[in-house]
Amino acid sequence: MPPLSSLSAALESGRTLIADGALATELEARGCNLDDPLWSAKVLLEQPGLIRDVHRDYFAAGANIATTASYQATPRGFAARGMAEEEALDLVELSVRLADEARREHLMEHPDAGPLLVGGSVGPYGAYLADGSEYRGDYSLAPGEFEEFHAPRVAALVKAGVDFLAFETLPSFAEAEALLALSREHGVDTWFSFSLRDGGHISDGTPLADVAQRVNGQPHVAAVGVNCVPLGLVRPALAALRPHTDIPLVAYPNSGETYDSATKTWSQASGDEGGAAGGGAPASLAAGAGEWQQAGARILGGCCRTTPRDIAALAAQA
Repeated sequence: MPPLSSLSAALESGRTLIADGALATELEARGCNLDDPLWSAKVLLEQPGLIRDVHRDYFAAGANIATTASYQATPRGFAARGMAEEEALDLVELSVRLADEARREHLMEHPDAGPLLVGGSVGPYGAYLADGSEYRGDYSLAPGEFEEFHAPRVAALVKAGVDFLAFETLPSFAEAEALLALSREHGVDTWFSFSLRDGGHISDGTPLADVAQRVNGQPHVAAVGVNCVPLGLVRPALAALRPHTDIPLVAYPNSGETYDSATKTWSQASGDEGGAAGGGAPASLAAGAGEWQQAGARILGGCCRTTPRDIAALAAQA
């Protein structure tokens, strides 16, 4: 499956692109039990058709971008199920085919819906650990070890024909550096999206200004931003990034609830997540869209606990 478009080409149109929302939330709504180290990647093994259905629902809601069910799909993760690396990478490639099938089905019914893109989701090493460390960044590997971990999945996604690679929920600057080096080998568009400690720092404490300066001028980096963060942190994070890069910004926060990695449960956030940045948190993705666009966001979507309904409201507002 050759890429149908590139992320950078789509961004050149000047329009705001709408990314999809949570995959796991929708799979759970369809009866999947994701209390598993593989998380949504488990469904690639058990009921892959449901993943295609979720992608199709997000396209119908107005999303321009589907991110594949490969966030937690790694050879090491599947090895714990007794699977060989070749089998695991076949499942990574399947995640791309499912998203592409959904895209093609949607375009058959809505031929003017384009551009529709498939982004290959690459979660951090912390996602493989399945202990919530993608929100803390409290792990450390040598650059070569990061590359060794990520290289097979990245190669499989590119081989399957993704339009771009979505390096997402990254908590570690060192890991992002390794992914930059790795992605240069493949020559496809990428976006780099980080989890946050606060409105000015990624989870390991690196200033967002440093992140922006590092990716600025990298020809294969089409967008940089944040994801799976509280709604109120989006505006200060974009404000911290914007002065240091002219790359388009991407933001896809969670629903506004707070995740407890110890209990693996979500609860309603309390207090003003905007904090010292001023102003309260938007009530929803759609409510925040205008200020995020003004702050430089060219790609907007949702992460954990968001739904096709949220994406439809976001698409109508953006």
